Amino acid sequence: MISIDRIDHVVLTVRNIAATCAFYQRVLGMEAVTFAGGRTALNFGRQKFNLHEAGHEFEPKAQTPTPGSADFCLITNVRLADVVAHLEREHVTIIDGPVERTGAIGRLLSVYFRDPDRNLVEVSNYLD
Repeated sequence: MISIDRIDHVVLTVRNIAATCAFYQRVLGMEAVTFAGGRTALNFGRQKFNLHEAGHEFEPKAQTPTPGSADFCLITNVRLADVVAHLEREHVTIIDGPVERTGAIGRLLSVYFRDPDRNLVEVSNYLD
């Protein structure tokens, strides 16, 4: 039987790698890194988003890679009230929240917003 421990990386297909990096660095404090022959990723914690530019994806890739099709939740240890204040200072429109949700290991308090490609980004604190 296989047992999965965690996600190592997810690939985001984006319209503009530089704009995506600038947004995630400014808004979420991720680190843009270059690896494997000039590819770009956004590192955070023990995970990363590998970035593929739409129309120039690396093989193998998703069947139908499309900018704006992702919907993901990121956990932070920063108080959600501070996250909201930061998003407001950065002129990021919150489209929902703070609201209670259910995460992988318990109850969450979450806010939702969109990145430059219109992906849905959820940032959350565990409540339990």
